[in-house]
Amino acid sequence: MGKLRKLVRKAPKRPTPDNIHDLRTYTRRFEAAAGALKLDSRRNDRRLLRDLSRARKRAGKIRDMDVLTSYTASVHADQQQDCLVQLLEYLGARRYRQAARLQAEMKKRGSALRRRLKRASTRIDKIIADTSKDSAAAQDGASADAMASAVKLSEELSVPATLNKSNLHPYRLKVKELRYVLQMSDSPDTRAFIESLGEVKDAIGEWHDWEELIAIAADLDEHGPNCKLVEELKKISERKYEHALSLTNHMRRDYLRGSTGGGKRGSAHKLKPAPPLLHAVSAIAS
Repeated sequence: MGKLRKLVRKAPKRPTPDNIHDLRTYTRRFEAAAGALKLDSRRNDRRLLRDLSRARKRAGKIRDMDVLTSYTASVHADQQQDCLVQLLEYLGARRYRQAARLQAEMKKRGSALRRRLKRASTRIDKIIADTSKDSAAAQDGASADAMASAVKLSEELSVPATLNKSNLHPYRLKVKELRYVLQMSDSPDTRAFIESLGEVKDAIGEWHDWEELIAIAADLDEHGPNCKLVEELKKISERKYEHALSLTNHMRRDYLRGSTGGGKRGSAHKLKPAPPLLHAVSAIAS
């Protein structure tokens, strides 16, 4: 929360990719922790979460342009240099506009955000102090809330039973949220699972970014469906999809196991948490 307050206070006109990454990451972590520990019951906390969410989404649009620019610069399309330059110029102009909007948002709401972050930080400090004095009840309650959230999220990893291009990116949101909750624990039992979730999150996100780049390039392109640049982007995206799907299915094989819903004929194939996943989730309570 201290880092969040510093990021909100700075709000540079031309934020670096690291500034944007940190703002989004720390906001996501705070949101996950607030939900897991049920810290959103007060008016200050609800408004804080609302305003942070708005800033995170603004930052996300800048982040998209940074990533897509780096991907575009890595593409080799010698026969379509004009298309490549046009795409890079478009992404740069779009980033500039989004950065200006984020700065305006921070100027408008920054002071209130910092005050609410300070109040929320004071409240959390008090919870920690109360936990130290009354460790049994307070710590057990906080751990129970966090563990219940992790159990619910881990169960959601089993849906849908089959992943494809239409549902793989929404599945990433479940992976991200569970990973943030599990990071609240320092137990060695969570590290392998957190690492696996991180690899899955990054791989799916990278594939989705290439898909977004294809959509933008296709709208800008003047050469039609035969453009060599768009063809090259599609080939790269397909490779990224296969890699992301393979990693995700591998994670599910390691941390979820199949059941046949009671063994009745024609029953749907189901997945449920396997022992490694249950060990990781239960580590939050320790």
